[in-house]
Amino acid sequence: MYPWLDPSGRFSFFKLTVFVALLVPAIALLWPVIAQGGATIPVKEAILESGEWTIRILLLTLLVTPLRRITRFSKLVWIRRQVGVAAFCYAMVHVGLYAISQNLDVLRIVSEIVLRIYLTIGFVAVLGLAVLAATSTRSAMRRLGAKWVRLHKLVYPIAILGVVHFFMQSKIDVSEAALMAGMFVGLMLYRFVHWRGWKLRSFVTLLGVAIVAGLATAGIEYAWYALATGVPADRVAAANLEWMWPLRPAWNVFSAGVVMLVIWPFGRDGAAGRMLANLIAAMKLKPQHLRGG
Repeated sequence: MYPWLDPSGRFSFFKLTVFVALLVPAIALLWPVIAQGGATIPVKEAILESGEWTIRILLLTLLVTPLRRITRFSKLVWIRRQVGVAAFCYAMVHVGLYAISQNLDVLRIVSEIVLRIYLTIGFVAVLGLAVLAATSTRSAMRRLGAKWVRLHKLVYPIAILGVVHFFMQSKIDVSEAALMAGMFVGLMLYRFVHWRGWKLRSFVTLLGVAIVAGLATAGIEYAWYALATGVPADRVAAANLEWMWPLRPAWNVFSAGVVMLVIWPFGRDGAAGRMLANLIAAMKLKPQHLRGG
């Protein structure tokens, strides 16, 4: 199925927009490599950028379900597979660029993956994404039945492996890796809240998730600096208590949680939804006149 068609085979501007948005970063990071004929510096930069985008898009995959539950925007289900496959494609670009940086020397690439633990972890994550991408079709869902759901829960350990790989290759400056780790914690908290049967569409719950995720991010960053580097972790912890620009990872994660809190009223049974319903009633229009987007 084309990425701009909805499940019924009709053109969807929403899906087309998501497809283009997913494509833009790839064009931006690959263009310098192509323009400069595979020069060393553009390739190295593209390796890092493609890895970062792999994690970002993988986390976007995990965002679809809680965002749909909070906003009640059912069409988000349409793009879950699309975003997941995009994460795999970015991972393959990441691996391909790494192979180019090693002059496509297969033996050297294999030995590096085996000997360097952070490469081993990253490669296992890529293999996991390959399995999920290969089994993301409707026919695979029918063949696997209930096993399909259990198989695709591998996305959680795969995301953890990806974040660990990110931390290990980042070395000293782990701000971006800490941000990704915090976002993952936040997304898991949304799932925990739903699993416990608490009201996910609740101001107190969403604020609580934002606060806990932000604090967890600060804790993860502190632990990394304390255990894996020679950088004074206390200074990092102190920096997380200050509001500065650019924002520390903990503040970014908290801010992302606040964004979820801000968009919460726009769910169909939220305050904004009731306001819209009242407006429709006042205009004496039927709700179906405004549906379809």
